[in-house]
Amino acid sequence: MSGYGVPVTEALSEVAAGSLVVRASGAAAAARAMAAALHGGQARTDPDHVQVLMRATLPRLPPQGVRLAFGEASLEVRGGERHGVVLLTVAANRLSVGFGELRPLLFQPVPVTRGLQALFSSSIAHLLAAADTLDTNGARAYLTGLAELVLRTALRTELDRADAIATRRRDAVDYIRLHLADPALTAERIADALFISRRRLYQLFDDGDGVSGRIRAMRVERAKELLADPAQGVRGIGEISRQCGFANAAHFSRTFRKSVGQTPRDYRESVLI
Repeated sequence: MSGYGVPVTEALSEVAAGSLVVRASGAAAAARAMAAALHGGQARTDPDHVQVLMRATLPRLPPQGVRLAFGEASLEVRGGERHGVVLLTVAANRLSVGFGELRPLLFQPVPVTRGLQALFSSSIAHLLAAADTLDTNGARAYLTGLAELVLRTALRTELDRADAIATRRRDAVDYIRLHLADPALTAERIADALFISRRRLYQLFDDGDGVSGRIRAMRVERAKELLADPAQGVRGIGEISRQCGFANAAHFSRTFRKSVGQTPRDYRESVLI
């Protein structure tokens, strides 16, 4: 079984240490993936199975790996003498967490804590040791419960991380807005003010334009507000450029025209008619 048509051996090789990968799987998964692309990126139906891929510390494995199936739940393990990659597949409708809730985890490496890795490794190791004596229905429930525990823990961690990133980004934007008139505003200064590294700051604005692009866009927006304000009509273009943190009026005019499609003067005339 594979995720959206990706061979199991290839999928296993994608999992880095300290992370997990969540995939959708099933006989119709590839068709649903293509259908989703034609309907705004949303699949009309949930997949048959959910797969969890994670590295684990395990007893010695045979060269060909291990494959076990317990009804709708299955387990495949590949790897060396002490370390392997586990592909755990469970029925999506057996999980209490809906597939829609799992979307933040799909098809990307999701960091996991050492504690969760240790628990997962221990659980898989014990199941492998007792596989020949286990009841099929009990083993299926055990694997489904293990998958749910891993998924819920990873989802909570990922949502907390995403929320922390959003909070940091808001803090950075607030700082930029407060100091927008200062032409000496730099990424280094923003990072220092937020007590984070510049690398971390750049990660907060990895949407294409970066930190400098966000500052530039916010300055242009501020300029548009001032140019459209009748109370600011007596102020010259050079004075407005200084209020928005541009080094000089020429740079302001070039930047504004590139972003808005009009010079600052033409924009003011068009909105104050």
